[in-house]
Amino acid sequence: MSAAIAALAASYGSGSGSESDSDSEGSRCPLPAADSLMHLTKSPSAKTSLAVAVDSAPEVAVKEDLETGIHLDPAVKEVQYNPTYETMFAPEFGPENPFRTQQMAAPRNMLSGYAEPAHINDFMFEQQRRTFATYGKVIRLKYKFGLTVFETGQKKIEKRKKFKENDASNIDGFLGPWAKYVDEKDVAKPSEEEQKELDEITAKRQKKGKQEEEKPGEEKTILHVKEMYDYQGRSYLHIPQDVGVNLRSAVPPEKCYLPKKQIHVWSGHTKGVSAVRLFPLSGHLLLSCSMDCKIKLWEVYGDRRCLRTFIGHSKAVRDICFNTAGTQFLSAAYDRYLKLWDTETGQCISRFTNRKVPYCVKFNPDEDKQNLFVAGMSDKKIVQWDIRSGEIVQEYDRHLGAVNTIVFVDENRRFVSTSDDKSLRVWEWDIPVDFKYIAEPSMHSMPAVTLSPNGKWLACQSMDNQILIFGAQNRFRLNKKKIFKGHMVAGYACQVDFSPDMR
Repeated sequence: MSAAIAALAASYGSGSGSESDSDSEGSRCPLPAADSLMHLTKSPSAKTSLAVAVDSAPEVAVKEDLETGIHLDPAVKEVQYNPTYETMFAPEFGPENPFRTQQMAAPRNMLSGYAEPAHINDFMFEQQRRTFATYGKVIRLKYKFGLTVFETGQKKIEKRKKFKENDASNIDGFLGPWAKYVDEKDVAKPSEEEQKELDEITAKRQKKGKQEEEKPGEEKTILHVKEMYDYQGRSYLHIPQDVGVNLRSAVPPEKCYLPKKQIHVWSGHTKGVSAVRLFPLSGHLLLSCSMDCKIKLWEVYGDRRCLRTFIGHSKAVRDICFNTAGTQFLSAAYDRYLKLWDTETGQCISRFTNRKVPYCVKFNPDEDKQNLFVAGMSDKKIVQWDIRSGEIVQEYDRHLGAVNTIVFVDENRRFVSTSDDKSLRVWEWDIPVDFKYIAEPSMHSMPAVTLSPNGKWLACQSMDNQILIFGAQNRFRLNKKKIFKGHMVAGYACQVDFSPDMR
């Protein structure tokens, strides 16, 4: 290392031979000073140290060399001094966004762009506003002699002329403000073309207004057993005593169990079954109505045969209901007819209709009112008929939708009805004003309602997949602790029923 330093020093020294050489050769570099080469030579003695100032910092431009121009913030609205043109329109500092479009890079003072302030005096603004309010449009006026919009003489609308007779002394001919217009016509007769169009419209309306009266279907019955009476002259309405069960007893069993096995399937209807009713008290017969317009009577015990078919409706049968003794039953169908049938002979006793579709039908359970029944109709009414006269004796008209169910409660002194209007109403018998109205915003329509065997509770199948329990005595409150969930039957009327032991 010391040899290399010595050689470098010798090279520097050999270049400093004479002044004449330096003058002759102008291309040579000037000789370095002795002090500048001191840090390259080794010190003569290791013990002695030389104090040499070494500047290792990089060369930095002095403050005077920097650009001292003042840069304005584009967002500043006020400037406290008078800047130059170059300062005002100098480019902004900072990196440029390569993804900004020309529209985004343009200066703006609001979200949609740059809005320049415009000045209009109050007089001109108010004049334009009144022009728009008066004529409904903005009118650009070429002012003549400094006239405003209200002085330019807009054309006035000519008023219709009236007959004038303002002389009050003329008692017979005085018209006053009640005078007719000159061009007024007393009778407006349509032209021939207009008359033809009016005739066509009235003919269409008359066709729509007329509902074709459907003729009641021809009633007939089919007996499916060989003999209607047994050797003792008893029909199938007689309660059997040889089935191993005492069907005459009115005492419910002590304990009921869930069914675990399918015993029998009654097949005979060709379309969906809409209602099934057991024979009153004994339950040894089963009555079913179907969408195939037929009603069938079945055995529950023994051979479980189809005993009789009742045919008489021209459209699907919606509901059926036995009277208290079971000797007669009512059927309600979509052909707008309610029919009373004899259970034993299959004869149609009478027909009832008010030209509306009956959705449900119920006999009054009282023994002394077996001649009365009520039906929930599609026109939001509950209609009460008398079988003896065949006439409507009462109408309960408070619902706001088609009536779905009718259930008698409180020892048959009242009945409960539900409707498509998502409400439950309680009525006193033969009083057409509901004394209890239950409707909550969270309620849904309840197309199936059943009374408990002890008469204390009403089980209602709600359309929101719940079974709600209402008290059937006095207040008819919803029992919020007894709400049953789990079914997925929204949109279907699934009948609810209780076991005889209420468990």
